[in-house]
Parts: sequence; C-alpha cells; structure tokens
Amino acid sequence: MSKIAVKRKAAKKGVKTVTRRIVKKKTAHKAADKVQAKSVKGYSQKDLEHFRNIILEKRKEILDELQILKENMMDVTTGEYVTENSTYSMHMEQGTDAMEREKTFLFASREGKFLNYLEDALKRIEKGSYGFCTDCGKLIERERLEAVPHAQLCIRCKVKRGGR
Repeated sequence: MSKIAVKRKAAKKGVKTVTRRIVKKKTAHKAADKVQAKSVKGYSQKDLEHFRNIILEKRKEILDELQILKENMMDVTTGEYVTENSTYSMHMEQGTDAMEREKTFLFASREGKFLNYLEDALKRIEKGSYGFCTDCGKLIERERLEAVPHAQLCIRCKVKRGGR
C-alpha cells in the first residue's frame, strides 16, 4: 500500500471512531432524558379530571359567546350576513355599521382561536402530556393551570420568552 492509501484508511477509521463516539453520547443523552421524564410525576387522574372540567366549562362559555356573535352577524330568518340598508342609513351610519361588523368578526376570530387552544389542552389531557412545560419539561404550577387551563409554559419559561 502507498502512503496516501494508508493515510486515507487511517483517516476513514478515525472518522468512524469519532462518529461512533458522538452516536454513543447522543443515545446516552436520550436514555438520560427518558429516565428524567419518567421520574417527573404528572398530575393525578383526579387533578386531570378537575382541569378537564375547567376546560369544558370555558369551552361551553366560548361556544355560547360564538353563538351570540353569530346571531349578531347573521340574519336569523335568511341565514345570510347582515348588510346595511342603504335606503335607511346615512353615510356616517354606514361607516359605524361597518366598523361594528368588523369588531364582531374580530371577537369571533379571537374566540375561535381560544376555542382551539382549549381543544388542544383536552387532547394533551388524553395523551398524558397535559401540565408539563413544553420548554423545560417541568410540571406547570396548579394555580397557573387553574387560571390559564390551556397554558403550555411554566411561569419561568413564559417570562424568558418575554410573555406577560
């Protein structure tokens, strides 16, 4: 074998060795993470049922509010969106009507978004991942979950992200 072939072979062998070490370290970290995740105990079934009831109550409130907003936006008899009647409205009133409609749509959009957050929280309860911070993996404080049942971050991580 030539010197170049020997160097190439040694270089390849060295790269394989380094690669193996990195892979071993990564699998060791994954195993440690699994052990750590198993050692962190979540909320009991009774607590999860308590949170589920809070979420379902808020969900019911949101659905009721969305129904009221829908009734304000739509004509109940025809099922079509309410439009201003130009024969009875003046120009300034039409602008006010349009602004009120936009505000109603904005409220409906926000309520729909909040409803999605609550639905995601219910899914996390079913999967068993509810109550754990998505950033640090620690258990979110009970008081926080009672105030904000769809929370995915503990207070510390929320503050780190710049949240209020």
